[in-house]
Amino acid sequence: MPAPFHPDLLRTSLAPLADRQALSAQALDYQRSYGLDLRVQRWLGGFQAGGFELVGQVWLPEQPVATMFLLHGYYDHMGLYRHVIEWALAQGYAVISCDLPGHGLSSGERASIADFALYQQTLDALFEQALQLDLPRPWHLCGQSTGGAIAVDHLLHAGERSPVDGQVILLAPLVRPRAWHWSKLSYRVLRHFVNGIERQFSENSNDPAFLPFLQADPLQPRRLPTAWVGALMAWVKRIEAAPPSPRRPLIVQGEADGTVDWPYNLKVLKAKFADPQILMLPEARHHLANELPGTRQRYFDFIAQRLG
Repeated sequence: MPAPFHPDLLRTSLAPLADRQALSAQALDYQRSYGLDLRVQRWLGGFQAGGFELVGQVWLPEQPVATMFLLHGYYDHMGLYRHVIEWALAQGYAVISCDLPGHGLSSGERASIADFALYQQTLDALFEQALQLDLPRPWHLCGQSTGGAIAVDHLLHAGERSPVDGQVILLAPLVRPRAWHWSKLSYRVLRHFVNGIERQFSENSNDPAFLPFLQADPLQPRRLPTAWVGALMAWVKRIEAAPPSPRRPLIVQGEADGTVDWPYNLKVLKAKFADPQILMLPEARHHLANELPGTRQRYFDFIAQRLG
């Protein structure tokens, strides 16, 4: 479980991400808490996008051959992605990531967003940080769940303007969640009376240690804001109406995923992209970044074979 650290002290200690400032004592405590104190050059810093104060991190191996942009899922933050970061570093990739608005160390109402377009502004700002840091090409993009949704939106609407000249990896990507029709009905009723409901933690990994870890994590939001559901409803319409893309993303999907409506999502993604390469994992649940080691290795092997 995460060791004690002080998020407010950490935020006030941060220099701009592009300054490559040495890690403060607060930053070191934070990275140790989540196992992010990996044995490579690394730094932590701030940048701005869409009116938010965002916190990003970079891990840089000795001789990087490419860069992996990593986008976390809803309710998540960078501290939950150690396994993916370690794998990418082992491939020789630099890794750059940030906490999304309203998540982790970044500013904003917890787990809320007014418009999913703000996530695109965040991704564009992360690309700009990578340019300032001169991170090596090719640039790969990896997103889990809502992070996958952000990657999908980018591919469908950025087109040839996208700086992603490598592969796009979608782990249990969100198009719409499970029980979507019920969620929409609930939103239309509840939004007139409440601005959020209590979050229900679920068993979203086969790793028995993961749920207790989440429940003890001080950076986990405890409410589901109705504003986020409304923004998601508008975004789903935008994605369903988007023109198709010639890109061929890699998609990894667990068949025991009870969080997203994965049969519908795969149908949409197959229609939007040119023959995406899909790995189905019968036993895997939603949080693929924190699945059991054997499951992670299966999809890491699948990805590595297609990045080589």
